[in-house]
Amino acid sequence: MRYEIRVVGDMSQMLTSAFPELEHVRMSGQTVLFGPVVDEARLYGLLARCRSFGLRVLEMRQLPE
Repeated sequence: MRYEIRVVGDMSQMLTSAFPELEHVRMSGQTVLFGPVVDEARLYGLLARCRSFGLRVLEMRQLPE
């Protein structure tokens, strides 16, 4: 499964490096993290990591295969 997670703001290089398993794109005051997520446990782990860095998640969605 592939997921996309949109967060508020332009994440710094340091913050994006905390998500090495995901690619990222900065656009219009948001950062979009995207890539493969193997199971729900990893998905919840990514969301917990966002929360631990104080990132505000705008949207999370599964991408079509």
